[in-house]
Amino acid sequence: MSRILCLDVGAGTLDILWVDTERELPFKAVVASPVRTIAERIERLAGDLLVTGGEMGGGPVTEALRRRARTHRVWITPEAAATLHHDPEVVRGWGLERIEAAEAETIRRRFGPAHVVLADIEIDRIRGLVEGFGVPFAFDFVALCLQDHGVPASGGSHLDFRHRLYRGPLESGGRLHELLWRAEEIPAALNRLRSAAAAARGLPAGAVYAMDSGLAAVAGAALDPRAPADRPFLVLDVATSHTVCAARDGEELCALAEIHTRDLTPERLQELVRRTAAGDLDHGRLLAEGGHGAYLRRAAGEEALGCILATGPQRRLAAGIRPPVLWGAPFGDNLMTGCAGLLDCLCRREGLARVYFL
Repeated sequence: MSRILCLDVGAGTLDILWVDTERELPFKAVVASPVRTIAERIERLAGDLLVTGGEMGGGPVTEALRRRARTHRVWITPEAAATLHHDPEVVRGWGLERIEAAEAETIRRRFGPAHVVLADIEIDRIRGLVEGFGVPFAFDFVALCLQDHGVPASGGSHLDFRHRLYRGPLESGGRLHELLWRAEEIPAALNRLRSAAAAARGLPAGAVYAMDSGLAAVAGAALDPRAPADRPFLVLDVATSHTVCAARDGEELCALAEIHTRDLTPERLQELVRRTAAGDLDHGRLLAEGGHGAYLRRAAGEEALGCILATGPQRRLAAGIRPPVLWGAPFGDNLMTGCAGLLDCLCRREGLARVYFL
């Protein structure tokens, strides 16, 4: 028996899947993402602010802290400041005061500011959700996913760096479960992923694993019963912030392209699908077009257009694609796509029997 908790930390939602490999039914929840709940918490707190914790998703949190710094003092530790920007001078330029973690208690006692902790993994909140399932708050494995741009050592393009980081393992075999890392295996440059995994160690679990959310979604979509096992197919995951289009052939990831969801038009999405299937992808070209990057192992071919599985919370944007998409539902639920991928990759890494819920 293995009790497994999967956490997909997105820009819009936190998706949770609890599985006991000896029970027939999983339990799941889709709730507001930490980046939203913590931003709201910041807005509710009055006056000066002390910010500790680690790197998490920015977006609304960054904007809330920048607004507060225009009217009040905001002290922030280096680890938490990485949420806003990896350049300390940029953070200072926004009016926030960087302090060392050891100074936080002194600041609290001397000035009495409100206090907020930045973290993608909120232990108490997760405890309440899991206990609400009516199951024990104890796990053999925790697997989480989120997007981390990475911190290039040279200070160069984080998108180029991220591309190189994932390209090596993918070219060695193209199997996605090999990019599900144990907490201690996560590359040092993936600071946000490492921060989340470190926070997840506060959960009562035997081992913690972590993965890129786009790759987890590609792995999860393939669990849809309509995904063909004998020919190539496409996965189109349209998430809140980023959209991934990937070509798969069995266990192999043939190609992958990623763009910002906010930049999507029907024409651009159609072109992305065509180019991914044809292998007409170039990382530099996609970056120049405003995209997030691309990986090409080989062309899957026009045959892959015969099955386009669309997943993600914004997948309605794919409604006009031709050929028509199939509305993917791994484990019977589109919003469990990332969690399904985490679970399948974990089972492969740990040598557990793969789990299927139809």
